[in-house]
Amino acid sequence: MLDSFLTFINQQGFNLRDQSCLLAVSGGVDSIVMTHLFYKMGYSAVIAHCNFSLRGAESDGDETFVNQLAESYGFEFVSKKFDTKMFATEQSVSTQMAARELRYTWFEEVRKSYSLPWIATAHHINDSLETSVLNLVRGTGISGLYGISARNNFVIRPLLFASREQILDYATEHHLQWREDESNDSDDYKRNLIRHKVVPVFKEMNPSLESTFVSSSERLKSADNLLRLYLEDWKKEVMQIENGLVRIPIIKIAAASEPVYRLWSILQDFGFTYSQSRQVGSHLNGISGRLFSSSSHSLLMDRSELIIKPKQDAGNKNNIPVTNPDTKIVLSHYSLIFSKIFNVDEVTINKEKHSAYIDADKLIFPLTIRKWLTGDYLMPFGMKGKKKKVSDLLIDLKFDLFQKENIYLLENGNGEIIWVVDVRLDERYRIQDFTRQIMVISLNQNE
Repeated sequence: MLDSFLTFINQQGFNLRDQSCLLAVSGGVDSIVMTHLFYKMGYSAVIAHCNFSLRGAESDGDETFVNQLAESYGFEFVSKKFDTKMFATEQSVSTQMAARELRYTWFEEVRKSYSLPWIATAHHINDSLETSVLNLVRGTGISGLYGISARNNFVIRPLLFASREQILDYATEHHLQWREDESNDSDDYKRNLIRHKVVPVFKEMNPSLESTFVSSSERLKSADNLLRLYLEDWKKEVMQIENGLVRIPIIKIAAASEPVYRLWSILQDFGFTYSQSRQVGSHLNGISGRLFSSSSHSLLMDRSELIIKPKQDAGNKNNIPVTNPDTKIVLSHYSLIFSKIFNVDEVTINKEKHSAYIDADKLIFPLTIRKWLTGDYLMPFGMKGKKKKVSDLLIDLKFDLFQKENIYLLENGNGEIIWVVDVRLDERYRIQDFTRQIMVISLNQNE
C-alpha cells in the first residue's frame, strides 16, 4: 500500500516530500492510516483534530488519543473544541452540515497560520462511491457522478486510491489502533444508509465494484472536462457583457443542439437551477417580457435576446440631490460629472453621445437625480414643445425592461425634467441664441 500511496500522490502532483501538510485526523481508522503513511514516508505534518462535543466523554477521548498519536510520531498537534449543536441551531442547518462548516473553516485558519500548502483529508474510494450515489439520489450534473476529487483548492485526498477494505487490512497488518464512532454504525444518516444498505447490494451484483467505479469515475471526469472546455469556448461566442448586463441572442440558443443544457452552463453561474433553465428553454419562441429570478440575478426574455442582470440595489433608488455645479455623482453603472457654470463664449459645443449641454440660467438648485416614475413627462428636444411621457419615449426607443429600470432623470428645482439621462434632453433646457451661461454634464462608465 505504501507504493500505491507514493504512486498516487506523484500522479496527482502533491509535493509532500519538500512541503509540510496539515492532516485532518479524527481518530478513525482512515485518518490513522493516512497519518501512519505520512510517518513512514518521513513527511512533515501538523495534525489538526476537531472536537465536536457530540459524544460527551467519547469526544474528549478521541482528542486525547489523537494528541498522543501525534506525540508518538513527532508531529505537532493542534485541536479545537466546538459547540456543534448550538452552531447548528443558530445557523438552522443539520448537525452534519454544521460540523462540516466548522471543520473546514477552522482547518483553513490553521493552514494559513502555519503557511502550509495543503489540508489532507482521509477520504477513500468508498467515500467517493457513496458521494456519487448520494448525488445521484439528490439530482446532479455529470460532476456529481464521479464522486470526490483528489484535489479541491487547498484540500487534497491522498487516500483516494484505496478502498475501505484495503485501509482496514493495512491498519490490521501494522497493528494500528483507532477510535470507533458509533454514528458510523447507524442508519440515521443518509450516507450510512447508502453504506450499509445500498452498496452491499451493488457488491453482490459486482464484487469488483470499487475498481469498476474508479474506472467509470475517470471516464466521467474526462468527459466532463472536455464538455466544460467546449462550453467555455461557446459561451465566449454567445455572451455579450456590457454595463453589468449579460446579453445572449435567443437564436444562438434555439439553433444549437441541447439548448437547455447549454443554457444551464451559462445560467448556473448566476444562481439559476437546471429546472429554471429548462423553463427558460421551453419559452425561447414565446412571448417576450417573461421574467425569471434567482437569489442574486434576474433574467428577462426580451424580443430577440435573454438579458441577465444583478438584482437591484435598493440604495440606488433614492433621490440624489445636486446642490452645486462642479460635482460628481456616482450611480450604479456610471458617474455624472457636472461642470462649473461657463459663459456661453467659453464653451465649444460638441455633439457627444454621453453628454448634455444645458442652459444654466434656467437651473434652480438643488437639482435631483432619481429613477423615472409613471406619469413623468418632458418636452423632448426636437419635438417643438410637445409633451411626451417618459414611459412612451422609452417604448418608442424599444428599451427593454432592464434598460428601463436603470434610467435616471435629472429634475430641476421646480419639478421639471431637464434630462432623461443619456437618452433625451428637454427642449426647454437646450442651448439657444439668447443663452448666456452653460453647464455641461458628462457621463463616464464606472470601472
